[in-house]
Amino acid sequence: MRLLVTGGAGFIGTNVVHQLISYPSVERLVVIDCLTYAGKKENLDLLKSNKRFKFVKEDIRDKQAITNVMETEQITHVIHLAAESHVDRSIESPCNFIETNVLGTFNLLESCRSAWAGKWENHKFVHVSTDEVFGSLGREGSFTETSRYKPSSPYSASKAASDHLVNSYYITYGFPSIITNCSNNYGPFQNKEKLVPKVIDNILLNKDIPVYGNGNNVRDWLFVKDHVNALWLVLNTGEIGQSYNIGGDNEIKNIDLVTSICDLVDKRLGRLNGYSRNRIKYVSDRPGHDFRYAINSDKVQEELGWKCVYEFELALDLTIEWYLRKKINKFTHSNRKKKELVIE
Repeated sequence: MRLLVTGGAGFIGTNVVHQLISYPSVERLVVIDCLTYAGKKENLDLLKSNKRFKFVKEDIRDKQAITNVMETEQITHVIHLAAESHVDRSIESPCNFIETNVLGTFNLLESCRSAWAGKWENHKFVHVSTDEVFGSLGREGSFTETSRYKPSSPYSASKAASDHLVNSYYITYGFPSIITNCSNNYGPFQNKEKLVPKVIDNILLNKDIPVYGNGNNVRDWLFVKDHVNALWLVLNTGEIGQSYNIGGDNEIKNIDLVTSICDLVDKRLGRLNGYSRNRIKYVSDRPGHDFRYAINSDKVQEELGWKCVYEFELALDLTIEWYLRKKINKFTHSNRKKKELVIE
């Protein structure tokens, strides 16, 4: 397997690369990332000396650059993670999301179609998408692979469009693609604009912790390492032309997740319970805020044998530990006094 991971310096991509590079069947692992604010090359520094690894700074919006990588590296498999993914940013600047998520996916599909020249055997393209393409749920039910697409934001609409494009290539050309739709991920390397690291960061800096609306919006949370395990199974044994929903079966109200993080951080820092909860501030809800997401993962569990192996509170605590260690190391390495990080 000569594997290309797009967006491999981002959150999920970094976790994919660190895990898959050690697998014997991966002869070559190439990362393409244009290194926006969400992608950090230092996430992959530990792999620089690995002869099976290569990093290429390119943008998937540049079709010729992608084609060159496909042909030069003789790529046989793709995990497509590169995307603009922050809902608030999509509301402010939707054009970037259309260009990257739709046009970028089109360029990648065309480059693969050209490089593989219709000889699909031993090739596979896994397109990683989101549960947000299905829109909002009421208080009951969950999304399945046959749920109607009903995106609510420019971000989810751009991902829905890319899903349809990938599926059309399978139907029209027999292209060897598979689509996955995952629930909210959490874990190491996530950008601090996202909920879990943002709460941790604000706690450490003694800043207010903003919570949209009344905090009762519900999300299904998936530990990123469980997600990586699922993607590997899909890449190896998933059926061409199919889609697979990947969820953590951890439905939690936003406010309950935030208070759990507050309590776990306080426990690690030796603070009294409730100390960080006092920093929670309710703010105006964002436009088009979906009420609830929930993923039914029966298909990937029954057909591919996947299941979550990380218990939620343990994985959340491990995530907090990773961010605390990273934050303290950052201050230490910049020769600033540790007391500047308010952790008393």
